[in-house]
Amino acid sequence: MDPKYQRVELNDGHFMPVLGFGTYAPPEVPRNRAVEVTKLAIEAGFRHIDSAYLYDNEEQVGLAIRSKIADGSVKREDIFYTSKLWCTFFQPQMVQPALESSLKKLQLDYVDLYLLHFPMALKPGEMLLPKDENGKVIFDTVDLCATWEVMEKCKDAGLAKSIGVSNFNRRQLEMILNKPGLKYKPVCNQVECHPYLNQSKLLDFCKSKDIALVAYSALGTQRHELWVDPNSPVLLEDPVLCALAKKHKRTPALIALRYQLQRGVVVLAKSYNEQRIRENIQVFEFQLTSEDMKVLDGLNRNYRYIVMDFSQYYC
Repeated sequence: MDPKYQRVELNDGHFMPVLGFGTYAPPEVPRNRAVEVTKLAIEAGFRHIDSAYLYDNEEQVGLAIRSKIADGSVKREDIFYTSKLWCTFFQPQMVQPALESSLKKLQLDYVDLYLLHFPMALKPGEMLLPKDENGKVIFDTVDLCATWEVMEKCKDAGLAKSIGVSNFNRRQLEMILNKPGLKYKPVCNQVECHPYLNQSKLLDFCKSKDIALVAYSALGTQRHELWVDPNSPVLLEDPVLCALAKKHKRTPALIALRYQLQRGVVVLAKSYNEQRIRENIQVFEFQLTSEDMKVLDGLNRNYRYIVMDFSQYYC
């Protein structure tokens, strides 16, 4: 089945492919690799590409998208591209220029989805992670509802087809949803989500508000020493996941991805490995049984790989 037809309708009427390709890579990975792997992903069948200002690869990802459009592989409207507003640009007057900066790097006329990257503002300036003399991150005082109003204006201006949030909890979502004069609800909330952190309560809340839940780190995480505990459990080595993989003659990664799709979660698969990129698209070729799903639900341990401690890392 062609994955580009596997889409979910968002609350603003646009459609998002349920399988996305995540482009984040640690700083030591050469930036030009993003061009190669994004092209590979599009060739393999991915139509949903996820990036962010913070990832420092939008120039390369944009080049890959444009080259696949130029060679006739896809049209612009076939690609669903997500970017994210970094936390140093949350002052209302900085929101649209930040989006325009991303568009300039991408050399695209619009993004399909623009997200608030985290529910907190950082001090504006050149530093992505501003710190004081003691190494403590410097936050900024910004009314996120005022930031959201400018996000709405970006949608009205056609710079972003849809707008949403990332890393928001229920309380933070409700703050936006209850904003007086709200014009557009967030279409989605992108959060860490995998069998060890299945986010079932947040998923139920998002479904009740017609907000799509988008899962990142769906395969666990790249074990980068800057921001992941080296002693953390390796999700894809979990015996339950591996047993199900054997049963279905699939990889543990495919089981983890399929689990999300069957729960109604949009899932991002991040890999810079050509074989795995091509493998991950096979998630549409099989189904898990209701018993399989119950077994996977039982793996939840509310375990976060990505701990939101800005004093140690950013991601």
